[in-house]
Amino acid sequence: MRAHLEEEYVAFVAARQQHLRRIAYAICGDWHRADDLLQTALTKLYLAWPRLHRDGREEAYVRTILVRADIDEHRRPWRRERSTNAPPDRPAPALLGFEERATLLDAIRLLPDMQRRTVLLRHWLGLSVEETAAELGISEGTVKSHTSRALHSLRSLLAEDRTS
Repeated sequence: MRAHLEEEYVAFVAARQQHLRRIAYAICGDWHRADDLLQTALTKLYLAWPRLHRDGREEAYVRTILVRADIDEHRRPWRRERSTNAPPDRPAPALLGFEERATLLDAIRLLPDMQRRTVLLRHWLGLSVEETAAELGISEGTVKSHTSRALHSLRSLLAEDRTS
């Protein structure tokens, strides 16, 4: 019985594969992604074949899978990145020398406590606004306002230091 089902599946795929590939291309607009979508859809169809082949809904089922697989693929975080021929990469900033670091730390020490904490957590340790808010037990808006004020004060302090 199992061999008979597999033969029916193989016959369906052989007969409809090119048509389904064109549908996948129409959905995503890229032949490589269309091949990936079709492979995903045919794998899921194979798993559902024993219950679907009796109803004659195979092609509708595959079309549904193609659409949903494309939507799922767009939701994945790595899909949000786009490669280009000219990436906007910038060189890493040069490390600060001892005197520049000492000046920066002195300026940070002059900030009020909460501003100093938000700047250190956000920019020194690289925490997100949400993580900083949770760490300090304050709202995200308060983190943003303290950080903004602190950065403004630091710019002023460091500009004064350069002119002196």
